[in-house]
Amino acid sequence: MNKASQISRGDKSRNTRLGRLRELVPVTSAIVGIDLADAKQMVVVCDHDSRVLARKTFRVRAWDLGAALDWAAGKAAKAGFAGVTVACEPTGHRWRILGQLAAERGMAFVCVQPLISSWARRGEDLTSDKTDEKDAVIIARLTAQLRCYVPEVVDETWGRLRHLGARRERLLTELTAQVQQIRDLLECVWPTALTAANYPFRSRTWMATMQVILERDGGDFTKTRRLGLARLEKLVTKEVIRWGAEKPTLRIARNLFAALDDEAGVLAHRRGALERVGFVLDDFFHARRRRVDVEERMTAVLEDLGVKDLASSVPGLGSIGAAAILAQTGDPRRFTSARALVKHAGLAPRERSSGTFVGRTKVTGQGRPGLRLAAWRGIWGTLQHNPVHAARYQHLTQREHNRLKPTQAQAAIAAALLRQLHAVIVTGRPWDADVATHGTRGRVQKVAA
Repeated sequence: MNKASQISRGDKSRNTRLGRLRELVPVTSAIVGIDLADAKQMVVVCDHDSRVLARKTFRVRAWDLGAALDWAAGKAAKAGFAGVTVACEPTGHRWRILGQLAAERGMAFVCVQPLISSWARRGEDLTSDKTDEKDAVIIARLTAQLRCYVPEVVDETWGRLRHLGARRERLLTELTAQVQQIRDLLECVWPTALTAANYPFRSRTWMATMQVILERDGGDFTKTRRLGLARLEKLVTKEVIRWGAEKPTLRIARNLFAALDDEAGVLAHRRGALERVGFVLDDFFHARRRRVDVEERMTAVLEDLGVKDLASSVPGLGSIGAAAILAQTGDPRRFTSARALVKHAGLAPRERSSGTFVGRTKVTGQGRPGLRLAAWRGIWGTLQHNPVHAARYQHLTQREHNRLKPTQAQAAIAAALLRQLHAVIVTGRPWDADVATHGTRGRVQKVAA
């Protein structure tokens, strides 16, 4: 707390944010609230007291809303306003099109969170009515109250990284589903195959051997038994190169060959289930190759942005993990502070206190779920290879006072990872263990001493 002004750091940040919004929503401009849909757009022109000055329904697509903005500007000028501020909810891709149309006309553009609109709709008349006409007015009213935000500025390179990140997430989901399906099928009809390797779905030799066996036999292992172990090893040696390995681990191939004689499992379903495993394994192979291609493209985008070395300087994170996080955040420089980025991910602590009551503190869980997931995945490498994160995790889970559960400590480390990634990119300095441990103030005091 600043003793001179009695204004907290949060107050200053809030005042700064409101100042930026007031520049975009000046009292001299009317507010154009638009409820976006597929082929029907409700447009209202309001003053700052939410009085509707004009209303019109445009039965056009989002990219044809230029005429609607020109109409709204004319109505605002007739009412004595110097300009307009365009506001909408971030619906699908349409809000980006509307933002571009507004920018071409020199109009300010802001967005209103759908969740805030939903709360305001209930408080409007204590009903659950939802109509395009009402929603457009609510959007304009929330904008007048500055309960809106400035959307991310579209950048071609950062936008490409975001799309590549979305593609990678889809492929990871497919790969996870395929692994689970193969595991479930094998546990039913050939469980011994899963014991041929310690981590079968990480072993390219296991995958290649399964591919050879299933392509030859389907569910009947007679052909592979007749083939013999030596010839099977030769086929696996060729196949494993296609899976990206230089040479196979023949111990795993021999274990799978020995498992051909095992009769465990539901034999009546073996042939059909193993045929299905072959289909899923082929899908897994192609999805894995597509994922590698996307990750190479994401790394190349980081190089184009000039942040690859900075982002990958965090030990244990790597360029792929950093690219996955940055694909969700966009340019970290657009956030006013590292804490704002953590809030965007929903990893900021949520305080619960009133008077003498102090409740249990949890993370907010709001914000961008994909960013939370990317940060959570990123810490698995840093907990193993980053001494600062490993020590912090050990301290949080083993201290006597206010000891955290493993999942709570992981959330705290994930938030720290986002703060540190924001710092290295904004400052342009690689990750530093001393700064990550003590912060910049602690480092200054240490140097001075």
